[in-house]
Amino acid sequence: MHYCKNDIENLDRITRLKIINSVTGIKPANLIGSIDGSGRTNVAIFSSVVHLGSNPPLLGFISRPRTEDVGHTYSNIIENEVYTINHIHPEFVKKAHYTSGKFDIAISEFKRCGLTEEYIKDFKAPFVKESNFKMGLRFREKIEIPINGTVMIIGEIEDLIIPKTAFTDDDIDLEASNAIGISGLNSYYSLTKLDRYPYVRIKDVPDF
Repeated sequence: MHYCKNDIENLDRITRLKIINSVTGIKPANLIGSIDGSGRTNVAIFSSVVHLGSNPPLLGFISRPRTEDVGHTYSNIIENEVYTINHIHPEFVKKAHYTSGKFDIAISEFKRCGLTEEYIKDFKAPFVKESNFKMGLRFREKIEIPINGTVMIIGEIEDLIIPKTAFTDDDIDLEASNAIGISGLNSYYSLTKLDRYPYVRIKDVPDF
């Protein structure tokens, strides 16, 4: 099947959302936890978290166009400059999925979707207790994307909590940590490790 530019533009909104959200393949599924100045917590599922650098340790994610009804994660991060990113596991994937609803700002998705707030040390933003792989980040920069009104939020990892069982040969095994992936808007996948290869140096590239 071949969709040209005109075909894509003429798709109905939901079909276009589903297709274009799936074309990049399986993406990481994460819950981002935040809190506003009044102490109201928020947690929402995101599939756009991406590594931006290791020194300093930076991660980015895309915040969609904001309205009065949505964009609480963005607003909370700008206000308090801290947030958490939590891996999702099969045991609570259904609860995580429903945090995508457009809840009123007075309603915490933690409580409404059956997830548990967890506070670690003096880090202000809430972690997801059910997650065994989580990060506390400090807001560093935002990059506006005018073409569609989205914003890339860039944060630096200050706290990193990883299960010991996920470490193998100085690497992280996402299958061992029971992480899941997402495609499109609502399809979830378990991760299976296929193989592990060495760091590539030109002299070591085999003949294929």
